[in-house]
Amino acid sequence: MSDEPDERQGPLAGFTVAVTAARRRDELARLLERRGAQVMSAPAIQIVPLHDDGELLAATRACLAAPLDVVVATTGIGFRGWLEAADGWGLASDLFARLAGARIISRGPKARGAVRAAGLVDDWSPASESSQEVLEHLLAKPLDGRRVAVQLHGEPQPEFCNALRSAGAEVIDVSVYRWVLADDVAPLRRLVDMLAGRQVDAITFTSAPAVVSLLRYAAVLGRDDALVAALRHDVLPICVGPICAAPLTELGIECVVPERARLGAMVRAAAEQIPARRVRRIQLGEHLLEVRGHAVSYDGRLVPLAPGPLAVIRALAAEPGQVLSRRDLVGVLPGDGDEHAVEMTVARIRTALGDSSAVETVYKRGYRLPVTTQSRRVGA
Repeated sequence: MSDEPDERQGPLAGFTVAVTAARRRDELARLLERRGAQVMSAPAIQIVPLHDDGELLAATRACLAAPLDVVVATTGIGFRGWLEAADGWGLASDLFARLAGARIISRGPKARGAVRAAGLVDDWSPASESSQEVLEHLLAKPLDGRRVAVQLHGEPQPEFCNALRSAGAEVIDVSVYRWVLADDVAPLRRLVDMLAGRQVDAITFTSAPAVVSLLRYAAVLGRDDALVAALRHDVLPICVGPICAAPLTELGIECVVPERARLGAMVRAAAEQIPARRVRRIQLGEHLLEVRGHAVSYDGRLVPLAPGPLAVIRALAAEPGQVLSRRDLVGVLPGDGDEHAVEMTVARIRTALGDSSAVETVYKRGYRLPVTTQSRRVGA
């Protein structure tokens, strides 16, 4: 029979994937669910627009006070929001004239799209979509006396802006919106608990501020060490791009990052990498057992399991063919249990799988998965 899982149930069937996105979270959740995932949504941030903020108005007036030499557009939503705010103040045409007379640098495709949709033309954009590459590009030319407007993307960028100032530029920080913690933190608190308890198989991030917000909130709860440990070993972080992944990689956490920083590419990477890294496949004679996140698949049939049976079958699958004693298995049961609880748990596994031979009893010794000499382990 085939060693491949039944794709009709979806490559992410049996896995729980957390979504931390503020924008497009429903779209991302739908894409993951179509591939079989159970999705937990817990926005780590929310966008607060500053259309009526005095700081944005003051920055806009500073841009209008004299010609601009360079404008850095870092995000599409931010650049559009800036123009919309200026229109509300009756300054749109004046701002457009200043932008049109400047050299516009777009940090990535979304920013470039917003610039061009406004009827402007950008001069350059880095292939990496990296602020560091933008900075290096700007510093490669004389900046002394140049007026540079930097449209920020949710948080101040003191290193970026101060580097330009150190090169002699007059820098105008343009904060169009800010990232802040979501108003309702209950889902985020629950997510931190689930991550620390390894109840989530993977977590997706679409922005670096979302990563930082989650880490900061975990620290507030006193669970940052547990969170980092889970992300290093048991929960797979999937980030939309290298900029998004940077706060995690700085902590020594390996992330899955698609080749293109796009939502669809990230979902495809999740559908490929979560099973590749988190599915344990074992051939039991003519039967194929797959141990997934919160379920197992037996001959292509997805079987959700309660925490107790799942813990026992995970322990058995970690050493296929090896006998684990009842005492060994008591240790993996959640909560307080005894050897009788192990016997009942094994019985529930057999019932759920519809196969009494799926877990073999070895007289006076314990239990094992019946891997024979003809059987082989087909994945890990």
